[in-house]
Amino acid sequence: MLISFSPIRIDRALTLRRVGTALVINGVAFDFGPLKDGDTRPRDAVDCDMLDSDVTRVDGVLHLTLLLPHGANAPQETLFPEPLLVTQDGDIALPPYTAPTEQLT
Repeated sequence: MLISFSPIRIDRALTLRRVGTALVINGVAFDFGPLKDGDTRPRDAVDCDMLDSDVTRVDGVLHLTLLLPHGANAPQETLFPEPLLVTQDGDIALPPYTAPTEQLT
């Protein structure tokens, strides 16, 4: 799976987990296994408000874009995220929601 992101300032969490051909988004599993190479599932056909694109399979790899929530003090890696190539099952690490606060000394 190749997951791209569209950063957005909202007070909502995003959690991701890969389980086989399914992507679990905020606890809800979306199985894209039936999508054959070259096929596209329109964004409107997937009941997920975090999905920001159609889902396509190209050369065996699923491609999709998700909204990436962030706080008011988000770091650069969150505001300008790199796509993630996910090849194994498990939790998917995301850029931080907000930057760590600096402590005064």
